[in-house]
Amino acid sequence: MLIGVPKEIKTNENRIALVPAGAEALVAAGHQVLIEQGGGEGSGFDDSDYTSVGAQIAPDAASTWGRADMIMKVKEPIEREWAHMRRGQTIFTYFHFAADEKLTKAHMDSGATCIAYETVELPSRELPLLTPMSEVAGRMAVQEGAKYLEKLYGGRGVLLGGVPGVPPAKVVILGGGIVGINSAKMAAGMGAKVVILDVSLERLRYLSDVMPANVQLVFSNRHNILEQIATADLVIGGVLIPGAKAPKLVRREDLATMRPGSVIVDVAIDQGGCVETIHATTHENPTYVVDGVIHYGVANMPGGVPRTSTLALTNATLPYALQLANKGWQQALKDNGALLKGLNVVDGKVTYAGVAEAFGMAFHAPAQFLG
Repeated sequence: MLIGVPKEIKTNENRIALVPAGAEALVAAGHQVLIEQGGGEGSGFDDSDYTSVGAQIAPDAASTWGRADMIMKVKEPIEREWAHMRRGQTIFTYFHFAADEKLTKAHMDSGATCIAYETVELPSRELPLLTPMSEVAGRMAVQEGAKYLEKLYGGRGVLLGGVPGVPPAKVVILGGGIVGINSAKMAAGMGAKVVILDVSLERLRYLSDVMPANVQLVFSNRHNILEQIATADLVIGGVLIPGAKAPKLVRREDLATMRPGSVIVDVAIDQGGCVETIHATTHENPTYVVDGVIHYGVANMPGGVPRTSTLALTNATLPYALQLANKGWQQALKDNGALLKGLNVVDGKVTYAGVAEAFGMAFHAPAQFLG
């Protein structure tokens, strides 16, 4: 199989879907790997790093897409890339279809087979290809939140960990999943007062065993959310319903109860965000203010630390990429139930229930497309 890896062209996206070690593994398995010229530079990998392990370099995006049987990316193909997609081609990347109907319809129209990193799901309900980027984003959320709490950026002028004699900042985290636990580790380690809200008592019990003493655990409901955000300096949105739109837990009117200069970092922005007033921003222009509250909605947060993110992503995706390349997508999905759950769109049909529900589209069981 010929695997194509285009250069990412989303604003300030410096990651690449495959590190040289991953290319080497695919070549060793008998496949061809085609890297778009300069695709790895943002992550610190030169073209020569790829050619030295047997990959080929393509001069542009058109030749990369045009020759490839399977495309590996980091972010969803944006509008400038849609013309490259074609029937019979497999695209393996983060899509987050449920947050964007236009994107979904474009991929349906292409006829391509779209397998989404974010909905590959193990029997344990773990999302193995979303986990590494959620870990990065959760940790970055605290770094970014701490920065925008500085007065220079319009924040309250609060140091996250405080100092002796001055209390620390309060960090409220909505969701105790991968994003939430990583945010809590960072914030607690910096000395902040941390509150995690989650709807799962089982998860809260687990967190009570692993979190330090400066992390408080609260059951998530409307009353408790309002009570906690009213005294928060930093609110981190880490809610996830796999493959579906995030619920709006913080409403527009709730901002009036929050402290002026407080910060919201909504990591759920890829799935539409869990704050009603959030919209996607970029690393170039990451924040805006609504009712005195700073909103941070960068949709590709891990792209800000591309070296770490690219290495972490390939560690997770490569075993699945090898299965797809070695067996073809139909047999690979037959043999691997977790990978089957990654199938979102094929032959113009939506095969993931959360995406179909988001837009009132017909849902087609993925198993019927496996031959």
